[in-house]
Amino acid sequence: MRVLAAMSGGVDSAVAAARAVDAGHEVVGVHLALSTAPGALRTGSRGCCSREDADDARRAADLLGIPFYVWDFADRFKEDVIDEFVASYAAGETPNPCLSCNEKIKFAALAERAVALGFDALATGHYARLADGELRRAVDADKDQSYVLAVLDHEQLSRAMFPVGDTPKPQIREEAERRGLAVADKPDSHDICFIPSGDTRAFLGARIGVRPGAVVDSATGERLAEHDGVHGFTIGQRKGLGIEAPAADGRPRYVTGIDPESGTVTVGAAADLEVTAITAGKAVWTSGRTPDGPVECVVQVRAHGGLAPAVATPVEGPDGPGIRIDLREPLRGVARGQAAVLYAPDEVEGDLVIGCGRITGSE
Repeated sequence: MRVLAAMSGGVDSAVAAARAVDAGHEVVGVHLALSTAPGALRTGSRGCCSREDADDARRAADLLGIPFYVWDFADRFKEDVIDEFVASYAAGETPNPCLSCNEKIKFAALAERAVALGFDALATGHYARLADGELRRAVDADKDQSYVLAVLDHEQLSRAMFPVGDTPKPQIREEAERRGLAVADKPDSHDICFIPSGDTRAFLGARIGVRPGAVVDSATGERLAEHDGVHGFTIGQRKGLGIEAPAADGRPRYVTGIDPESGTVTVGAAADLEVTAITAGKAVWTSGRTPDGPVECVVQVRAHGGLAPAVATPVEGPDGPGIRIDLREPLRGVARGQAAVLYAPDEVEGDLVIGCGRITGSE
């Protein structure tokens, strides 16, 4: 097969490309330039798409003996990922930009160009597995990225390759060292790639501006503090609320609600965060077939943690196909804008992704 290997400049994508070469495929490497003004160097383990990353990817491709190109996707990335991220926070949501990047950049814009150029598959360094066209968790549970890949539909998955998903990360680094790849010890990227400072609130504030509002106690209605914008808060947040005095019972307060229209941020007790049902839009069923009725599953509502047994039912929402998820155990910290990813409920198939939807509400 002709395989396009997306090479970020990190160790995972370099080894993924190497394994595709070993498998006998005709491999071409490509690095995505996603920043309109890339820095020369990475900031430790923060950020990506620097000129250093592009150079690291090129050196890996040279070592593997494969052609290498840099494709400029900066404008598309800004429109489909960064602008959407800012707008989502302004609307009181808590988006995960990796979901949008996978859905709209790597497995849409990039994959579409790859197909147009005659490639059969797109290989990436994501930690996930594909078996008979089904998306599954990676062997390395700590590195598993099936949650942020669950937005991919059946057709997109049919053109995907995840060569490192069957191997724990330490062994990937050892393999890279054996192969002589200079990125073997390169730090992993953390946080949001386009906010190298790690200060999300400052990044959003510079783009959204000041939109004053109040922090209000959910039980008493008391106005506890003022804030500069709802973009500085997320459901379940405990710190940085600007509240001077503790609650009457001495227990911590958490963000339990965000109203972008009035600018009101509601805080309450930890128990107020518990939800028993979730509604989600933009439904994707990994098999390509919408279930005829309710499906037993385990739902995950955050990239790390937030799992509970549930029953998911396909529904028709105001914006198209959606999912209603009735939880068998309450969950906390369920935020609009995140993904609700459905996994098979049994121990044998529990790593199998069934479907996904973007959280629009909870009860």
